[in-house]
Amino acid sequence: MKVISENAYLTDEAKVRACRLAEDAGADYVKTSTGFAPGGATLEDVRLMRSSVSARVKVKAAGGVRTLDVLLDMVDAGDVRFGATTTAAMLDDLASRLA
Repeated sequence: MKVISENAYLTDEAKVRACRLAEDAGADYVKTSTGFAPGGATLEDVRLMRSSVSARVKVKAAGGVRTLDVLLDMVDAGDVRFGATTTAAMLDDLASRLA
């Protein structure tokens, strides 16, 4: 089960509470947004969400993950899954870096 918080509309306190309630309800993932709000995933939100749930619950970023560098920063912050519309460009960037 995945629970989506529309973080662009929430305070940090509400984001933490939403994550904890989602975990208590049995969620497997907490997600930063639907991708339709005025703002998408931020590193700060991913870090906050990761620190608000146990290791059992995974974090998914959506909206705002448009470059390989942002994706890698999100991974460092604790994200394991992404909603991204520029996947092909990110894979091309990765391939060129590995070449």
